[in-house]
Amino acid sequence: MKKHIAIAKVHPQHQAMADILDQASLSAVHYRLWLLATAGPLLSGVSMMVLGISLPLLRGPFLLSPSSMGVAAASLMGGTVIGALVSGHLADRFGRRPLLIANAFGLLLAGIWLSLAPDTTLLILGELFLGIAVGGDFPVGSSYISEFMPQKHRGRMLAASMALQPLGMLLSAGIALLLLHGGGAAWRWLMASQAILTLPYFLGRWYLPESVRWLMAHGKNQIAAKELTRFVPQRVAELQRMAIELGTQVHEVSKTPLASKIGWSVLFTAEYRRRTLLVTLPWFLMDMATYGIGLFTPILFASVSTLPRDLPTWHKDWINTLHTGGIDLFLLAGAFAALWLVPRFGRMQMQISGFLGMALGLFLVWQASTAHWSFFALLLGFALYNFTMTVGPNATTFILPTEMYPTQVRALGSGFAAAFAKIGATLAVFLLPILQQDLGVGLVLLGMALLSLLGGILTYTFRVEGHGLTLEEHHGLLRLRSRQVVG
Repeated sequence: MKKHIAIAKVHPQHQAMADILDQASLSAVHYRLWLLATAGPLLSGVSMMVLGISLPLLRGPFLLSPSSMGVAAASLMGGTVIGALVSGHLADRFGRRPLLIANAFGLLLAGIWLSLAPDTTLLILGELFLGIAVGGDFPVGSSYISEFMPQKHRGRMLAASMALQPLGMLLSAGIALLLLHGGGAAWRWLMASQAILTLPYFLGRWYLPESVRWLMAHGKNQIAAKELTRFVPQRVAELQRMAIELGTQVHEVSKTPLASKIGWSVLFTAEYRRRTLLVTLPWFLMDMATYGIGLFTPILFASVSTLPRDLPTWHKDWINTLHTGGIDLFLLAGAFAALWLVPRFGRMQMQISGFLGMALGLFLVWQASTAHWSFFALLLGFALYNFTMTVGPNATTFILPTEMYPTQVRALGSGFAAAFAKIGATLAVFLLPILQQDLGVGLVLLGMALLSLLGGILTYTFRVEGHGLTLEEHHGLLRLRSRQVVG
């Protein structure tokens, strides 16, 4: 029996339009909108793997030191912080569609720039611009998907979006395995592959509709009704009557009055503070481990492998990329498992379990690398880490921000959470090569394991139940909880 959740009083016609979205059957239109909104996760995986594979090839021609490698990686991650903060804020104000187009254009230009970079400075700037576009696409794409998807499919489709991140990593690893035989110059084609993969997104997004929920939240009810006919063309006359009755009335589900110019401080008001802590702190720690380990997996393999010293650099990189691609299959396996497990067991349980599995996997890698266990034990630890990361936190930290906030601040909240997480990623990728040189691989891996454990503890501390609800019901449950806490 379905639980009834107290929500803000809304106009019946707004509720009827929201119900059409929530109760619609999953159609080809939904899949097309989903596919075109997923550039962020896909290019996040591609960009991370491409840079990780390219850095060893650039050590010679670009004279990269460990600190220069850290700066290049940190530029990519630092750009995501800027992009997520700015793009999320702008998407709540101007709409999802304009920002989706702008981000795709940025991805396209950044990929071309990087493929032509002549020196370290322009490489670093190119990674920064790429990061801005990737980071900007995360909150906008996730908000767009959550606002269009039917209630019972929302969690699964958002989890499927994050499945494209490991798919992007595997795709770029496969491209690298084909290109690395060409020697050191292969990195330029690897960089160019990012622009090639972005082109379909850029062209397709010009034909995307604006988010119906965003239109309703800004009183654009006639346009919202028109866009809804894509899902229920047989109800055109009914939707037109709804739009006429609503006029320019705003669909509002927040207790906190939201002005036209909303600042990030609203995320720390009494109504939103707890959920902001829930969606930011665990994601911050997850990204520290995920990007720190993921970006430098080929380099970590190189540090513990026993390849002959006289092998050419590209050949060593090819072998380490092959090993990385093999264990990254477990990223994809976990992502596919999340499509069933997250809706079945809920966001909180899967996030906590995933963090614990990540910690166990990294502890096993630490033991294997420091105690000189077999290479198989090393692979097993990486595989466990990859699987539990994508079956849990990698999916749930992406989903939760879209459910914690109402439409008027959804992209803002999602953008802030993504930006805060990418600060953790930036710190990790900048410090990891330096710490690896100063402290050794073992202590770095142990530190990442402890961060993963802390992520599970913080999720348990700030957990909020209620998976499988509509966005309005979810927000009502959170409001009810905040009143109970205050009371």
